Amino acid sequence: MRSDDKYFIQGCLDGDSAAFGFLVDRYKACVYALAYSKLHNFHDAEDITQETFIKAYNSLRTLRKWDDFSVWIHSIASNLCKAFLRSESRRIDNEFIEDQDPQISDDFSLESYQDNLTDELVHDALNSLPEMYQQVLTLYYLGGMDSMEIARFLGIKPTTIRQRINRARSQLREGAIGMMNEAFERKQLKASFTFNIVEMIKQIRIQPISTAKSLPYGISLAAGILAIVFGMGQNLNITNTFRAFTSSISSPEPKILKVGEFPVDIIKISSTPTMSDNEPDAPNLQNALFMSPQAEGGTWTKKAGMLTPRTYVSVCEVGGKIYAIGGVSDEKSPFTLEEYDPIVDRWTKKADKPTPSGSAGTFAWVMDNCIHTLDTWDGTRQQYDPQIDKWTSLKNTDRLGVGTAGFSFLNGKVYVIGGQDADDNKLIFSTVHEYDPVTDTWTKKADMPTPRMMLSTCVNNGKIYAIGGWGGAIPPLTNVEEYDPIADKWTKKANMSEFRHSLFSCAVDGKIYSIGGLGFNVLSTLEAYDPIIDTWTKKANMPTARCHISGAGCVIDGKIYVIGGSRWDWNVLSTVEVYNPKEGQSINFRGKLPNTWGDAKIAESR
Repeated sequence: MRSDDKYFIQGCLDGDSAAFGFLVDRYKACVYALAYSKLHNFHDAEDITQETFIKAYNSLRTLRKWDDFSVWIHSIASNLCKAFLRSESRRIDNEFIEDQDPQISDDFSLESYQDNLTDELVHDALNSLPEMYQQVLTLYYLGGMDSMEIARFLGIKPTTIRQRINRARSQLREGAIGMMNEAFERKQLKASFTFNIVEMIKQIRIQPISTAKSLPYGISLAAGILAIVFGMGQNLNITNTFRAFTSSISSPEPKILKVGEFPVDIIKISSTPTMSDNEPDAPNLQNALFMSPQAEGGTWTKKAGMLTPRTYVSVCEVGGKIYAIGGVSDEKSPFTLEEYDPIVDRWTKKADKPTPSGSAGTFAWVMDNCIHTLDTWDGTRQQYDPQIDKWTSLKNTDRLGVGTAGFSFLNGKVYVIGGQDADDNKLIFSTVHEYDPVTDTWTKKADMPTPRMMLSTCVNNGKIYAIGGWGGAIPPLTNVEEYDPIADKWTKKANMSEFRHSLFSCAVDGKIYSIGGLGFNVLSTLEAYDPIIDTWTKKANMPTARCHISGAGCVIDGKIYVIGGSRWDWNVLSTVEVYNPKEGQSINFRGKLPNTWGDAKIAESR
């Protein structure tokens, strides 16, 4: 699959078993996904994956065309799966033991029961599809591969892969993709998998084989790696080189990557025994490295809660401080205003709002260092000056009669997108209205392609993104559409992975982060969208699942603050949690663990 495989293959053949760790790191997810697509049992798929790499290492000298390593490893895994299925079909007790996880009887709990039920539903969903569709879906979602990678792995055209993925999705019942993502996220291979393989193959000796096409290993594997690094451009540094090797090739189709863990302190992990046959006498760095997570996704931090628990709260940032306006909780809360200082982590009560601001019909934005509010139900407008802690009532504007819409402020204009009719809540809009607060005028704009309410909108690089929402039927929507105010044009974008409405979205450093919301239950999901490659990426879940937070957040110094909201039982929250997208995305080897085999070997050599 990748031309630089030959450097690691040459290293293995020259006696460096550690070089094989790079190949395991690179291909273990796709081999595991392939095995699961054929066996439909995670435990068996992991066993086959392990056996595949052991057999590949044993037979490495027989591989003549090194650039075909991915095709070769696919062939080995496929043959092992066929042999396994043949042996299972001959077992008398096959029907009784089918799909039984040996840990189930030893560790039964309500959580494990629910997990096993989800696994069975995923099993049934995949079984409803033809085998070729099962395979591409599993490689795509469990293996984290895009259509180009799957095409190379299977030896099929990328257009055929994309067609199969789309057809497979269309044949699955509603909600199956989200359920599949949840199950696959739980069943990823453990971080110690690569280390265990390398420990096993240390006992195996393979005969070197020369090839005119490869680099002489006298130059050393390290020199080969450096050649790759410098060939990849000046923007790549040594510490993230191997993560770049294992990252997916960008594609225009939607893709959900399984990430969202944190670096782990070496001192807390290094004493944990590994799963290898020969357990070391004392803890060491290498053992610690492979108990660490293999994903990155930012970090969450809990902060001081609001003084008044609220949902449907409107949030603005002025001068480095956060203002939480209105919301729903009790009789007083629609008027409540509280100020949060991130530096001292403290909330302060401020002057109450003159009129209530308690439902999804109120939008707040900042203009001229003042907070402005607009109620689209009745046209009420107010202005708050943080410097003097004073509210001023402004002249009411025309009554739009729209609620639960998406609101955005861009280039001095307010955009009210979609929503429901204030008088007939069954009527859901696709309309877009632009409001100029200076001239107090409304202008009708191009309709959004998908009518919806309780959606989330955010501004990024001069465009407005409409995300998720409720279209009036079960389930909620995953739709994402981009609006260009200058061209007055909408463009369809890659969908999110989960159905949800009443979520919060914002932009940081050119990427959009969509958080929480309500789907089939209250969600803690965080997905990041990259507009350049039109791809969604799963990140670390928010600690507190919540919904009705469409305007309940802001960004300060690149950190996302999510404030208030509610749970499924309408338990209103005062909770404040902060997400830092940059933490956990690069590894500091002084006290933190590398998270792939490549990073581990670099750290070990220092």
